[in-house]
Amino acid sequence: MTPKERMKIPRQEMPTQPPEVRIQNFEEVNLGFADEQARTEALRCLQCQKPLCVTGCPVGVDIPEFVRMVAEGRFEEAGERLRRDNALPAVCGRVCPQEEQCEKLCVLGKRVAPLSIGRLERFVADRVPAASGGGTAPPTGRRVAVIGGGPAGLTAAGDLVRLGHQVTVFEALHEVGGVLVYGIPEFRLPKAILRVEVEALRTLGVVFEVNAVVGRTVSIDDLFEEGYDAVFVGTGAGLPHFLDIPGEDLNGVYSANEFLTRVNLMRAYRFPEFDSPVKVGRRAAVIGGGNTAMDAVRTARRMGAERAMLLYRRSRAEMPARAEEVEHAAEEGVEFVTLVAPTRFIGDEGG
Repeated sequence: MTPKERMKIPRQEMPTQPPEVRIQNFEEVNLGFADEQARTEALRCLQCQKPLCVTGCPVGVDIPEFVRMVAEGRFEEAGERLRRDNALPAVCGRVCPQEEQCEKLCVLGKRVAPLSIGRLERFVADRVPAASGGGTAPPTGRRVAVIGGGPAGLTAAGDLVRLGHQVTVFEALHEVGGVLVYGIPEFRLPKAILRVEVEALRTLGVVFEVNAVVGRTVSIDDLFEEGYDAVFVGTGAGLPHFLDIPGEDLNGVYSANEFLTRVNLMRAYRFPEFDSPVKVGRRAAVIGGGNTAMDAVRTARRMGAERAMLLYRRSRAEMPARAEEVEHAAEEGVEFVTLVAPTRFIGDEGG
């Protein structure tokens, strides 16, 4: 096909759950491409000689090559090629901000809509979940300890095991994934998808130790004494920031991190099957305009808040959250109150 013919192909829209349905559940909103949709979208790729999209990918995925394989229906090969560069393609295809990275540099975007690189990545990862990415290099005999089983730790573990090293991941919590499992809601990143990615790493030889708090149950010096040659520290994003205004300690005022952790890690969204209720009341307000704030307000909506508001100090156009997340929140009935900043929380002993 000529470049002009490719540019005439409309960007394929991914089907989603209708808003009135999805606010009643925690199932994934985006439903993914069918085979023909993926092949049609992949045909839009211009197969540039100097692909700028690759320079926009933090892990340097060979985007034109795996996309070409999708266009030709060679899904298994596309999966192998994708996992050669990316240890977590099913995750990245869902939550990476492609519009600010690879897709932002797509040449198609100068004339028409850019290629849906993230959606194609998701399609391939879901279609070929058992792809090994070419396996691992011959054993080096070197041992590496990875502290933290979040996205940084999992990515490091994937890269290191492919180089032939013995890798053990030490995770403080009872489940591997970090913010991917306790921060991002089920409707955006299903836990089952993450577990498939973790299992793929385990198949490559990565060992996972949970409930292992390095610094308490074991020290870094202990790890070196046990024979580890190197230690990678990926302990997470740290504590949340507060506004430092009166009333922050009232009952019913949470950080978004705590709220999402209660809902995700403690399975509060499946109450009473899991006895960990989180009360949001009839009205819920979330302060902020990033992806975490968007996750929190959309979660509150699903947890029963009849009125869910998002308060942000700048304009809606200036929100750092992904455009898709803002659009989905609006469809779900979230109210946006912009150009405001709270000065205090008002309440009593009851909250």
